[in-house]
Amino acid sequence: MEVQTITLGGKRYAVVEAKEYKRLRALARAGEDEFPPLPPADASGHFPAIEYSRASLARKIIRQRRAAGLTQADLARRAGIRPETLNRIERGKATPDMPTVMKITRAIEDAQEEEDKG
Repeated sequence: MEVQTITLGGKRYAVVEAKEYKRLRALARAGEDEFPPLPPADASGHFPAIEYSRASLARKIIRQRRAAGLTQADLARRAGIRPETLNRIERGKATPDMPTVMKITRAIEDAQEEEDKG
């Protein structure tokens, strides 16, 4: 499959055929059961804030880590945190503090930049 890239506003974008885009979206959805579940809403339609934010953050980290082509061990090493800590965060069992979130974010961004250059 041939992929073309374009640059808009200083960012590189990949242009793929619509059929391939649909295939990739389906593939991304196939792994949804591997994410921590979002808690159900109560009778009033409200979600428990802490549990929801943990699961939501975990899902975002997992998606970004996978998109950057990193394993949990790779990301933990790059971020300077323990693999066990990252595992608990990705399972929605722990709430990271802001410095930890920033370490994870920087590590993912650095990995994505390396991938873009390569």
